[in-house]
Order: sequence, then C-alpha cells, then structure tokens
Amino acid sequence: MEQTRIATPFAPTGIPGSKVEGRIRMNIVIVGHVDHGKSTVVGRLLADTGSLPDGKLDSVRAFCERNSRPFEYAFLLDALKDEQAQGITIDTARTFFKSGKRDYIIIDAPGHIEFLKNMVTGAARAEAAVLVIDAKEGIRENSKRHGYLLSMLGIKQIAVVVNKMDLVGYSKEAFEDIRDEYIAFLARIGATPKFFIPISAFNGENLIAPSDKMPWYKGHNLLSAMDAFEKEPPKANQPFRMPIQDIYKFTSLGDDRRIVSGRVESGSAQVGDPVVFLPSGKKSRIASIEGFHALPRTEVGAGVSIGFTLAEQIYVGRGELMVKASEVQAEVSRRLRINLFWMGKKPFTPGKTYYLKLGTAKVPCRLEKINFLVDASESGDQTKSAVERHDVADCIIELSKPLAFDPIARLESTGRFVIVDQYEIAGGGIVREALAEEAVSQQGARPSPLTRSSVAPAVRAKLLGQKAALILFSGGPGRNPSTAAKALEGKLVGLGRHAFYIGLEDKDGQEAGGNHSTESGNAKVESGWDAEVPAAKLGEAASLLLDAGYLVVAAAKGLDSEDIKTLENLVKPHTVLQLEAPADAEEATGTTAGIVEEAIAKLRGSGSI
Repeated sequence: MEQTRIATPFAPTGIPGSKVEGRIRMNIVIVGHVDHGKSTVVGRLLADTGSLPDGKLDSVRAFCERNSRPFEYAFLLDALKDEQAQGITIDTARTFFKSGKRDYIIIDAPGHIEFLKNMVTGAARAEAAVLVIDAKEGIRENSKRHGYLLSMLGIKQIAVVVNKMDLVGYSKEAFEDIRDEYIAFLARIGATPKFFIPISAFNGENLIAPSDKMPWYKGHNLLSAMDAFEKEPPKANQPFRMPIQDIYKFTSLGDDRRIVSGRVESGSAQVGDPVVFLPSGKKSRIASIEGFHALPRTEVGAGVSIGFTLAEQIYVGRGELMVKASEVQAEVSRRLRINLFWMGKKPFTPGKTYYLKLGTAKVPCRLEKINFLVDASESGDQTKSAVERHDVADCIIELSKPLAFDPIARLESTGRFVIVDQYEIAGGGIVREALAEEAVSQQGARPSPLTRSSVAPAVRAKLLGQKAALILFSGGPGRNPSTAAKALEGKLVGLGRHAFYIGLEDKDGQEAGGNHSTESGNAKVESGWDAEVPAAKLGEAASLLLDAGYLVVAAAKGLDSEDIKTLENLVKPHTVLQLEAPADAEEATGTTAGIVEEAIAKLRGSGSI
C-alpha cells in the first residue's frame, strides 16, 4: 500500500517565486538499489529547500538521540516501523514540495528486489525520474533493473545522480567511470538519461546549489535539473488510438444503434472522420459520438471513455484497435520483438502458452527466442533457455493471431503489455518492433492426422435431404448465444432435419484458457495453436459433423474477426451463416423466436433445407 507523507510546501529558501495559483505540478519518482541513498536524497532536499513542517527536523534528530542512533535524513520519509528498524524503504512514499518554478510530488520507491512490484506501482504515476547510484558501490543489479523498468513505463526524462561522492573523495574519475558504464547500459535498452549529476546527499553537496568540493563539475544541481524537466505534450496531439472494449446494440423503441465503445488512449476524433479497425482492417466513418447521460458532442479526445456509431455497419469486437485513416497507422503482426521484465514464480519458457494483454486484446503467445538477458548481475550478459524471476530480457514472441500495436518509440499507451500465466500477471514489457512472420505456422489448416471422407458432400446431401451448414450464434457480454442456438436445434429436429448443437465458452473464460499438453515420459509436449485457440477447437469439431452432412448449430461468445476467419477456413467448403444472439433482456420479448425464424429462412434461401 502506498504511504503518503505530506511535507508542508513552503517556498524554498533563497529561491524567488512562491506563487501558488496557476502553478504546474509534476510527479517525479526516485529509484535505485537498496542503501544507495534515495530517501536521504529526498529528505535532505526537503530540508535544504525549507519544505519541512516546523519542528520536523528537530524531532527526528531528538528521536535519534533518544535511541542512540546516528541521524539520517531518510528518517524524514521512512516513517514505518519496519523501515526505520531495517533502514530500507518498503512502500512508496509521496512527498509534496515546491521550487520557484513549480510544485512537485516526489515518489520515493523501494529499492530492495523483493519490493519491485511496489516500485513499479509508484513509478507508473511519474512523468520523470531520479535514479540514485552509490559512488562507492557502483552500479548494482537493481540500478539496471530500475533503469529498464523506467524505460518500460515510458519515462523518458531521467536524471541519474551518483550519490555519496564524499566516500570517494569527490573524485571526478570515479564519477565518470560510473557515468560512462551506465550510459552504455541504458543505450542497450533504448534509454538516454537527460542529466548525470554527482552529489553527496547527506552533506548537501550539489542538491540545490553548486558544490565547491566538485569544481570540475559544471552541470545542473539536482533541483535545477528537476526544474529543467519538461511537461509531456498533451496526448490529444498524438495519433488517435481507441482499443475496443465492447459493442452495444439497442433494439427497444425502434433504436437500432450499434455503439462501438472504449477509452480513447491518445489523439482525438470527430464526427465524419474515416476510421480503420485493426488487425481486421475493416473501415467505416464516425456517424456520431455517444455518451451515457451526456450532452451531444462532435469531438472527443484522450482520456475519455466514449462510444461511436458508424456510418457503415461492420462486424468488429473487443480487442480491435480503432485508428483514424488519415493518421499514421498502428502496426499488425504475429511476431514481436519485446523487452520483458519477468516477475512470475515460474520461469518464462519456450513451448508453453501464455496470454499477452495489450489494450483490450488478449492473445495466446509463446516465447520463440531469447535474444539476450540484460546484465542485472556481476556475471555479464547471460545466455539462458528461460527467463527467470526478476530477469530483464530482449525476446521474440510468437502470437496465435495478429495483434495491433504501436512500437514503444511511437506511442506508449499501445506499446506496453502484460503477460498472464495461469490467471496471474507474471510479466510486463514494451514492444520494440514487428518481425516478419515466416517462422509462424499457418493457422486455419486442418491438422495433418485428419483426412476427409471419400464420400462427396453432394452425395450425403442427397441421402439426408439437406445441405450441411454451420449456423453460428455469437455475441459479447450481456448476450446468451446458447439460448437461441438450442432453440434453433430443437426447431430443426422438429422439422425432421439432422441437426447438432455445439457450445463454446467465452474465449476469455476458464475452459478456453490454460495450456493443453500431454505427458510423454518425463517430457511435456505442448499441442499446436489449433488446440489453444477456442475458434479452432470449435472449427475442428464442427468440420467433422459437417463432413457427415449435419446442420451444425454453434454458440460462442467473445469471437473476433480473426476467429471467424479461422472458423471459415477450417470448415471449407461448407457454408457459415452468422447470427448475433439477442441480449439477455430481450429473450422474454420473443426476440429469440424471431431470430430462429430468420435462421430457418436463411437456411431455406441457401438451399440447406
């Protein structure tokens, strides 16, 4: 849990400009390896800028004297009993203070490896970062982990401070050695620090004014570096991106709207804009902007949860990414080069199936290759067959179907992801680039062990008096396809037809998840993508019944356009008739009966019955 320690914000001593109204606020996270002095940096900064409540500094000094402990500026922040006893920061602490330029929220994140999740939670709220390295100990494992995590979270403005310079005699050479090594490391993960500053936090050297003990350093002190950080430009100036959360359809009182809903992550859109949905590539134009209990509007920007109606009705679903046709397009691929930080209890291993979640999309994925592990220890870059807990890796992953995304260098909101293992978030990372798909197995082909019957479909159709077809009832949350599908099956059987019902759980549900594998001696052999993807499971079962001449009535929730393509490929050359299930609230109004009659009419029109 995040702890909030509020320092009464006074104007810093000797710094003009204490105007409160109209001031800008910036969130800055401070990170670093355990015992490298993060809390001391913040505590001394508060003390030197006059940002502490009256008597706070004296009370901490008195506490240390009473307990025969040396005074630490870190005690100004580490208020939890365990933190003071152990001398480490466990939870993230938020501290408020101001400079002459603006107001700050300083987030003091834990440095110990066991509290990395806490560090990520705190850093996720920051716009800039201060990363602390001990001048005497040098660059340690969490110095590198934290550098990567800042990059993963999209924090581009980083000031690296080399603390405890007094322990190395304020040596220019010691500072430059650490600076050069860490800059080289950050370059490997695509990060560039904005400032590199030598300080002695406990002694107050180079925090708010130049230090006469380091005359060789001519750059910013810490406070002036923080003031030099720039506020990020508004997300409204970025390309438009909205991951589709759901589709709402209204039928009462003659309302036939289909509303595409989601949260606008970046950019802006207005009525009349041509839009594209990825990865399906379907196109339409915004007809109206809809909101619950909201005044009509013609434009919407980043950060707003909203709905759109489209001029041309197209079938799209959750997981698609809505973009504007006139702007730079998101990329679509089934192979990605990623940077990954792994926090799972079990290693990230090749051959096993996980789920990658980016925006509203949730796609099965596998580790194809580990390019290299970021050096987070003293042993140099490591070559492993799996990514262990707390490892940072540059990897290639394979997805079961195409995913729409932006490389992290272009957009952060659609370039970050998490990986789920057995219903738990086990890792997170950023997408570097899309890769060619030559190594990806083709989805939608019939598995090689299965062969078709030698009896032609036309012969079976004449024998049974019907032409095989797949009738698919689908829908998202709030719809129950199985009710209409079972009603149609009963109607067809009542008409003397050979019909068979197949139901499929929501592809995000329990039966669709997990890893399907078999034990072979001591080795676990993972099955192919077709066994992992719910649409493929349905298609394989349906294709056998269709080959036997049946009318297959299927119900499935949560299928998207790629799933529909998979089904169509698997059941070729048989016909697929797709119908949307009624909403739960409509089932008692006779809507289900109407859809059943519509399906019967389509089957007669296609010559199936």
